[in-house]
Amino acid sequence: MRPELRLGLAFAALFWGLASPGGTPVAAQEAGAVMIKGKPYVYDPDNAKDVMRTCAGCHGDLGAGGGGGVYPRLGGLNADYLAEQFHKFKTRERENIPMIPFAVDREVSEQDVLDVTRFLSEIKLDTKPPADLPADGYARLQVMKRVLVIPHEPGDVAAGKAFFAQDCAPCHGRNGEGRVKRPPLAAQHIPYLKAQVESFLSGKRGHDDLEILRAKTPADWANLWAFLSTLQD
Repeated sequence: MRPELRLGLAFAALFWGLASPGGTPVAAQEAGAVMIKGKPYVYDPDNAKDVMRTCAGCHGDLGAGGGGGVYPRLGGLNADYLAEQFHKFKTRERENIPMIPFAVDREVSEQDVLDVTRFLSEIKLDTKPPADLPADGYARLQVMKRVLVIPHEPGDVAAGKAFFAQDCAPCHGRNGEGRVKRPPLAAQHIPYLKAQVESFLSGKRGHDDLEILRAKTPADWANLWAFLSTLQD
């Protein structure tokens, strides 16, 4: 069975809420669960946190993204989608220079991938700072790690909304919330989204509806970014 299919089956079972009274996923105890070195996968949250320390350098401690929006938000994304993308980095199907040192088995094993993607999927990020931010600087910093800030982009928001409704919403959700294998566009960093569109148009990354993307003008894209940047308001 292909690795990505095994990952998909594993996550399909793990995320339907099947768990034993002791907290161990039932799927991991049954035949057919993904096997790692002859043993069924069982989620290890402590290992997930260890792996996340490596990811945090670019993506933040809670996967809110970083680098001024160059590195995407990962917190709250679907675990199956995240695992599939990591597999694509490993096989070089998806090229990403910053990921090259980490997208190898000796650095991030299959167990690591499964653990950290599940950990990330369970993170809930706020989109606005709380009204009662603590006065202490360090405490305020810890609170803000859970806040995802997407700056507004210039453009015609209404035109961008029409673009989104016609060409993006069928796959990415009416409100940009995403679907299982289609990531959310809402509350995602615009510089990262711009870079992905450039990768699609240049052929560096595949897209199912490339002709739709090629038909858009620079003004269309500017309007889309303006609309997407308002979805967390």
